[in-house]
Amino acid sequence: MVIAIQNLEQVLEETEVNDITTITESRYLVLLHKPDGPFKGLEIHASDTEITADRAVKNSKVRVRLPKELDAGSNNTIVFCMLTWSEANMTALGGVLYESRLIGLSVQGKNVSGLQERVNITVNLHDTQEPRCVFLNFSTESFSSDGCQTLWERGQSILTCCCNHLTYFGVLMVSSPDLPPEHQEILTYITLIGCSLSLFALVITVLLFITNKKVRADVSMKVHINLAIALILLNLHLLPSQWVATLSSTGLCFYTALCLHYSLLATFSWMALEGFHLYLLLVRVFNIYIRRYLLKLSVLGWGVPAVIVSVVVAIDRGYYGRVSLDSSNPNSTEVCYIVNTTVKMVTTVGAFGLVFVFNMIMLVVTVRHIVGFRQSGEFGQSDGNRAKRGACTLLGVTTLLGITWGLVFFSFGYLTTPGLYLFCILNPLQGFFIFLWFVMSLRKPTNNTTSVTPSTNS
Repeated sequence: MVIAIQNLEQVLEETEVNDITTITESRYLVLLHKPDGPFKGLEIHASDTEITADRAVKNSKVRVRLPKELDAGSNNTIVFCMLTWSEANMTALGGVLYESRLIGLSVQGKNVSGLQERVNITVNLHDTQEPRCVFLNFSTESFSSDGCQTLWERGQSILTCCCNHLTYFGVLMVSSPDLPPEHQEILTYITLIGCSLSLFALVITVLLFITNKKVRADVSMKVHINLAIALILLNLHLLPSQWVATLSSTGLCFYTALCLHYSLLATFSWMALEGFHLYLLLVRVFNIYIRRYLLKLSVLGWGVPAVIVSVVVAIDRGYYGRVSLDSSNPNSTEVCYIVNTTVKMVTTVGAFGLVFVFNMIMLVVTVRHIVGFRQSGEFGQSDGNRAKRGACTLLGVTTLLGITWGLVFFSFGYLTTPGLYLFCILNPLQGFFIFLWFVMSLRKPTNNTTSVTPSTNS
C-alpha cells in the first residue's frame, strides 16, 4: 500500500496543470493547484464526491487550510488527495483508521516540515471512540502522531489536526485511555509538589556542601553533589515546562525541551556514575588511585549528555517542541519535550534501561556486603544498630542509584494506576531523600571507605 501511495503522489506532482484542476474517482478525490503569484495560503473543501478550493461544499467531510508559510511558487504544484482505502487499516496500530480515509498533502519539489504556522485539517466525526491525528510514516509503514496535535473535546462532532509537516494524514480511532482523567490530574499535582519539595531540599543540600569544608574534601560527597545539581537542573526545567508549552514562543519551548532532555540524561549519567563509584568502594576497596578521578567522572557525567543532545539538534531541531503527556488522549496536558517517538525511546528509555540494569547489579552487590558485614559482627555493634545502619545504607544507596525510576516498567496493564502512583510519589522526592541522606552523613564520623583512596596509579 505504501509503495502504491508513493507512486500516486509522484504522478500527481508531475501532472501539468494551470491554476486549479480536480480529479474525482471512486476511491480518491484530487485537487491540483499551481499558484500564479505570491502564495497567500489555500483552503480546500471536500465531500465524498466533490472537491473545491476557497469555497465550501455540500456535505463537507474534510476542510484543509494550508498556511502562507508554504511559500509555493509558480513552479510548485500543490497536491491534495483524499483516499478512501480499506487496506489502509492494515498498518493502523492500536486503533482503526476513521472511514479508511487518508488525506495527502504535498508540494512539488519541496519536503515540507517544521512549519511554524501549522497545517489545519478539520474532519467531521461520527464515532464514540477517542480520535487521534496521525500520519503514515513511509519508512516504518505505520502510523505516527509526531508533529501533530489533536484538537477535540468529548462530545464534539468536529476534530482539527494541527500538523507541522505535509504527508498523508488520517484520524485513528483508539480505545479510551487506561488512566481516567481524574487520576491524571491527581498525579500531576503529586508530581509538581514532589518536584518543588525536592528542588528546595537539593538547593539546601548544595549550600550545606559549600559551607562545610570537611565535607568538601570527601570524594563521595562530591559525586553525590553532582547528582544533586543534575536533579536541580531537571526540576528547574520540568516544573515550568507545562506553562511554557501554553505560550506562543516556539524558541522558548525549544530551549526548555532541549534543557529538559539534557538534564534528564545528566541525571541518568550521574546515577550510573554513582553505581560505578559504589563498585570501587565495595569491590575494589584497596589499591585504587585514579588520576584526576573526579574530573574524568565530570567529563562523562556532563559531557556524554551534551554530545547526545547536540547530535539530536544537528539531525533536526524539530525533534524538540510541544508534545502531549498522554498520546492516547488528544486533550491531555502538553509539555515542551522530545516530539519524535523514536528519539525519545532511544535517548531516554533506552539510556535509562542500561543505567537501571547496571545499578540494579550494584544494589545486589551492596546488599551482599551489608549482609556479610552483619554476619561478621562488624565493629562490635549490636544486632539492632547493625540492622538500623544496614537499612539506612540500603535506602540511601537505592536513592542515589535511582532504583525508584524503575517503577515505570511496572506501570502497565493491571498495575497502571498503582504503579504510576508509586512512581509519581517516590520519584519526584528523590532530591528530598538525597537531602536526608546528606544530613545523616554529616552526623556520622568520616569513614575510610567513603572515598576513593589513592594508593597506586591507575
